[in-house]
Amino acid sequence: MSVSLGKGPESDAPYGWRDILEFERTWRDIGAPKGTAIRQRLRLSPVRYSQELNRAIDLQAALEYDPVLVQRLRRVREGRRRVRFGPASGPRGREARGR
Repeated sequence: MSVSLGKGPESDAPYGWRDILEFERTWRDIGAPKGTAIRQRLRLSPVRYSQELNRAIDLQAALEYDPVLVQRLRRVREGRRRVRFGPASGPRGREARGR
C-alpha cells in the first residue's frame, strides 16, 4: 500500500496528507520507535513517509488545517537543510564563479 497525496487537497489514496499530519502529531503516544510506528500505522517505509510528509507540509491546505504543526515541521526541515547545505546566500555554481 502506498501513499499518494494527489493533486488536490483531497485524494482517493488510502492515506492522505491529513493522515500524515495526524500521525506526525501523535506518533509519540504509540510508545514505539518512530520507524516502527510508521510501518505499523501507515504501512510505509520511513523514507517514503518522510517524502510524503515533506510534500504534505508544502500544501497550503495543510497549513490551514494545522498551522502550528506545519510551521514547526517547516522550521525543522529548513534547519536541517541549512546544516546540510549551508545558508542560502546568493547564486551558486557557475554563476557564482562568473562563468
